[in-house]
Amino acid sequence: MSAETPVQSAGTLTRLRLRFRDWRGTRPFWAGLLTLLGGVPIAYFPYATLKLGTMSLTMATTAGAGSLIIGVLLVTLGLTMWFQQATRVFAGIASIILALVSLVVSNIGGFVIGFLLALIGGALAVSWAPGKAEAAGAGRREAGRGPAGEGAAENAPEGTAGEPGRPYSRNEAGDGGPADGAWAGDRDGGHRVG
Repeated sequence: MSAETPVQSAGTLTRLRLRFRDWRGTRPFWAGLLTLLGGVPIAYFPYATLKLGTMSLTMATTAGAGSLIIGVLLVTLGLTMWFQQATRVFAGIASIILALVSLVVSNIGGFVIGFLLALIGGALAVSWAPGKAEAAGAGRREAGRGPAGEGAAENAPEGTAGEPGRPYSRNEAGDGGPADGAWAGDRDGGHRVG
């Protein structure tokens, strides 16, 4: 092992984390995750046998096959939200409907846990909208302009001193300063620049 091994692995982990964050940001990730997690208890509980000491609890119902189908469909819809973003509205509505059906079919929707996860995941999928790609130079400074971004002062449009929203007029030299050495606010008690 060399002294640089931890640094290289940290760089690899950072790159993987950033790649995952970029991947996650382009799709309804949390909607898919909650829908997928909602399908697990709905499919699991009808087939589970819990042991409490020497006592066995079997929650198998006559609708066990229906619960398994609903659970598998919810897991599939969760994966569809991740890998087929174009079908997110369909997948979200289908998840909501399956969550509601699971209340009746599957032990009160996987004891309400699966129902709530699938319902919230479906609602998130329906409401998710893809972000707009930023322009290539949106965050960069243009030549001759101030800083861009939030909190940056916007350049005042040029025009004549008397127009509203126009702080000064361009003088004969064309340097953008006040035409007669006075700012437009002089008429309102503003300050004179000499």
